[in-house]
Amino acid sequence: MNSAGVRTREVDVVVTGAGPDGLSSAYHLRRTGFEPERDFVVLDHAPRPGGAWQFRWPSLTYGKVHGMHSLPGMELTDADPARPSSEVITEYFDAYERTFDLRVRRPVDVRAVREGSQGRLLVETSDGNWSTRTLINATGTWDRPFWPRCPGQETFRGRQLHTAQYPGPEQFAGQRVVVVGGGASGTQHLMEIAPFAAETTWVTRRPPVFREGPFDEEFGRAAVALVEERVRRGLPPKSVVSVTGLPLNDAIRQALADGVLDRRPMFDRITPDGVEWADGRRVDADVILWATGFRAAIDHLAPLRLREPGGGIRVEGTRAVADPRIHLVGYGPSASTIGANRAGRAAVRDIRRLLAGVPVTV
Repeated sequence: MNSAGVRTREVDVVVTGAGPDGLSSAYHLRRTGFEPERDFVVLDHAPRPGGAWQFRWPSLTYGKVHGMHSLPGMELTDADPARPSSEVITEYFDAYERTFDLRVRRPVDVRAVREGSQGRLLVETSDGNWSTRTLINATGTWDRPFWPRCPGQETFRGRQLHTAQYPGPEQFAGQRVVVVGGGASGTQHLMEIAPFAAETTWVTRRPPVFREGPFDEEFGRAAVALVEERVRRGLPPKSVVSVTGLPLNDAIRQALADGVLDRRPMFDRITPDGVEWADGRRVDADVILWATGFRAAIDHLAPLRLREPGGGIRVEGTRAVADPRIHLVGYGPSASTIGANRAGRAAVRDIRRLLAGVPVTV
């Protein structure tokens, strides 16, 4: 206990977050001899296993999921593509945690990570404090939905919501809906909502890029490299999906043919009754749905002053350049299930070297 009566426990590694990146990291820690609760602890603020997937809307079935890959050591097989992804992946993560005895603590909110004593880090949480030699941060993005600001936004008399609050298409029956965003979520929302809504309008800042052909390993590596270059320069990361484009499948082709994916440029202002462009065009709307993505949930790391002038944290592999005790998995190039296994393995390898006193080279 400290002077304020807060309990502090000691471990070698704290893992924050139990989505795919946190679970992959915990698996590799366990596999290389670290014992849960003795050597490392996994803290997760969600009420149950599943990471951000447990909060996905029911109409996002497993068959619609973009690039879900199995976690290390345990394949996700025979999943029904018609079942909600929230159910399939939550059950898979739950089984994974139990199979490898990862002993995730939840719900625990990580409030701040700051410099502790004797070269250790102090992790302050809703369930007491942890003193740790290293930290694997796997807090993802779901808790930081990005809402662009637009003139007149506060005057809109209809409903505004973000992908993070999307309730499913039936809720938009008979309504005029403007969907903002050119990513996978925006197109999925449009295709689902169109049969129910009175009218849909698709708005994006840049023309969408539709990609033919398979998402193979070579293409994936090239996409990851583009994102990696940004974090190496200390810029805020873009998602891997943002640089891969939208897969041109049969459903997308049909939506293009039907006019559902008839994209308009970004509007210039929001009015009480809809949206307007500078040239005088306007669209009346009952709902504006912001499918505008998420940002990294890393505010709890602010006391460590890791951010570069460009706004991001400069990372080599998964290691924060400014502090080799900190590893960010699920950040930048590893922010997908494709990268989770590789990132977790790399973070644990570096941490083992650091704890063994092997010099870290940047």
